[in-house]
Amino acid sequence: MQNTLSFPESCNDDPRRPDRTQALTRGVTRLFFNLGLAPLCEFRLANGRRADVAGIDRKGRFIIAEVKSCRADFEADQKWPDYLDFCDQFYFAVDPDFPRALLPDTEGLIIADDYGAAIARSAQDRPLNAARRKAVTLRFARQAAAKTFAAPMDI
Repeated sequence: MQNTLSFPESCNDDPRRPDRTQALTRGVTRLFFNLGLAPLCEFRLANGRRADVAGIDRKGRFIIAEVKSCRADFEADQKWPDYLDFCDQFYFAVDPDFPRALLPDTEGLIIADDYGAAIARSAQDRPLNAARRKAVTLRFARQAAAKTFAAPMDI
C-alpha cells in the first residue's frame, strides 16, 4: 500500500481532520467490502455513539473500525471503549505514518490509505449475545436502508 500523503502530527490544530478521515474511511470501506463484509459508514449505535465504519459478514458478525487520522485525533477522542459492546471485533484504522505505540495492543489494527487498507493486527473476538446481535442487526439494516433513500431516520 502506497502512502501518498504526509501530514504533521499536530493535524494542523484540527484533531478531526475531516479530509484525512474521509480518505482513510474510504480505504477501510474497500477493505471491508473485499473481505466480504457489508460496510456502513457513520453507524449510529444504541448508546448514542457513531462508529466510523461498521460491517456485517454473512454469518451476522459485526466488525467496527474507528478511524484515527493523527495523534491529536486519537488523544482528543477516547470514546472508543463505548463501541466494544456493539461488535464482535474492533479495529483502529490509521494511516501508515500514525504513531502506533499510542494504540492499545489489545485491539485490532488496520493500516489504511486513500485507496485501500490491510489488517496489521487481528482483533480479538468478543461474540455478541443473541439479544444484542438481533438489536444491532435491525439497527444496521434500518440505517442502511435509510441511507439508500437518503432519508435520515432517528433510529
